[in-house]
Amino acid sequence: MLKTALKPRWIAGLVFAIAISGVFVLLSQWQFGRSTQAEAPVSTTTEETRRLTSVLQPGGFFPGSVADQMVSATGSYDPQKQVLVPGRLNGGAKGYWIVSAFAVKDAPALLGSGATPQTWIPVARGWVADPADAVAPPSGTIELTGRLLPSESPLPQTDPGPGRASAVSVAELINDWNVSSYPGFVAATTELAGGTDVGPLAAGGDVKPLRIGPQPPAQQVNWLNLFYSVEWVVFAGFALFIWWRLVKDDYRRDLEDALDEELAGEAAGQAVSHDPGTAAEESPAEQPTTGQLAGPQPPAERPADPNPADPQPTAPYPSDPRVQS
Repeated sequence: MLKTALKPRWIAGLVFAIAISGVFVLLSQWQFGRSTQAEAPVSTTTEETRRLTSVLQPGGFFPGSVADQMVSATGSYDPQKQVLVPGRLNGGAKGYWIVSAFAVKDAPALLGSGATPQTWIPVARGWVADPADAVAPPSGTIELTGRLLPSESPLPQTDPGPGRASAVSVAELINDWNVSSYPGFVAATTELAGGTDVGPLAAGGDVKPLRIGPQPPAQQVNWLNLFYSVEWVVFAGFALFIWWRLVKDDYRRDLEDALDEELAGEAAGQAVSHDPGTAAEESPAEQPTTGQLAGPQPPAERPADPNPADPQPTAPYPSDPRVQS
């Protein structure tokens, strides 16, 4: 079959099939790119800093419209309410987030059993590679600016240990700190005390500031475009299959033609060997000789007996008494 595939016309056919398949693959990639699109474009209004108390209310749900919003708040930290969250990356290195409780000034107080007079919000202040490098939050009144993010989900069946948290989960932290809280947390950008920067960069040491930008919007899948992308891949494979099928059919035709020629040659040989005229020419001894009659022949005369019997045998010697008398 390889010999058939190497025919010039099938080599040209293969080049054409590969070209068609390449076009189909490009169309598949184009359809696949259109199958995922953002639910909504990134809003530029999230980079405009707004007061936390006007953006989010404590004790309720976290609306997606305020996610990634830059906010500002005035308040103070409690050094006794601080945890480390493991498994956080910074420049490819894995370490810990320092998360501290921040009492928001002028925040509405929650009512009900278990509510505290002061409303708090968790603040991710910085990153450290070693838990021993974590430092206490700055004291005094702090002017906080950062990015508002929704609460994370705690890791199930995980005991992070004392002074640790499995995630920046408001539900987990308020049980540990026993405070009323906003339903989200802030990733700190700047921390000012009396106009002086008291953040990780100004304090020095091994605490690294967090650089959290706006999160990309969620993607939604267009299943029709995704189906089209798969369909174009099938068409690309089908183009190559058609070429292979045509080559295979040509190969079978060549085999059938060769078999027909072989059978025709054998039939011609058998016809020559069974021709009566040819057999007569090849076997002259079997033909009747000249002078023989075609009709029935008389029986041949029997040869004479060299000792013929006596037609009249001699009478035996008389012994009859009547003759003797």
